[in-house]
Amino acid sequence: MQPTATANLSVPPTDAERPLLSYRDEATGERVDLTAHQVGAWAARSASLLRDGCGLGPGSRVAVLLPPHWRTAAVLLGAWASGLAVSFRPRATAGLPVLEPGGDRPFDAVFVTPERQDDWLEDVPDGPHRYLVGTGPGRLADVPLGWLDWSAEVLRYPDATPDHTAIHPSDPASADGTTYGEWGAIAQGIAEMLDLRAGDRLLVDAAEHEQPLKWLLAPLSAGASVVISANLDPARRDVVVAAEQVTRLL
Repeated sequence: MQPTATANLSVPPTDAERPLLSYRDEATGERVDLTAHQVGAWAARSASLLRDGCGLGPGSRVAVLLPPHWRTAAVLLGAWASGLAVSFRPRATAGLPVLEPGGDRPFDAVFVTPERQDDWLEDVPDGPHRYLVGTGPGRLADVPLGWLDWSAEVLRYPDATPDHTAIHPSDPASADGTTYGEWGAIAQGIAEMLDLRAGDRLLVDAAEHEQPLKWLLAPLSAGASVVISANLDPARRDVVVAAEQVTRLL
């Protein structure tokens, strides 16, 4: 992806064959391994979808109601590479009032899992561009009227880096006004707190850590790779650690 003034939010260089992001579902056996190049390619597709398909750019706002997942990483990195302000809403906030400034304004695009879109507890934001993002393999079998399957739509766009968008550290990276510069500094601070170093491999329990500052931005800022484990049985954590050559736990 194109370097910006906030390099800490971009995909870091890494060994070409080594996975930068791995996703494991311990319940189904699904596994996805993405190198830095592949993560960048999916993020580029997502950025092109937002910019060329939705007509969004700096100043646009998107809502993301997704769990830790490789597709979530593509959505977020694509949005930030396009200079968008992201409102990330963890599952734990379902049913709670939105306190961020402008929280009652419609968003320009909304990304949500089918499960949360159907959950009566959720107050899914409105927006002219609405995408369902599945967490299983393949495309969604059923997409309601007024929604699009992100996995199908994103493949309409090239995986080459789109035209450069000028992003400044003072631009808002989140809908609450937190800037790209501030998010980059926070991500670095979390990486230091976790003692993450270049070459580390971080295991993330998807059920315990939804905030992308921890499972995505912090390890990327340190040059570490990530293993996201869904439906992780604590009794099998050591097995996963050994199999994935994990050096740090979140």
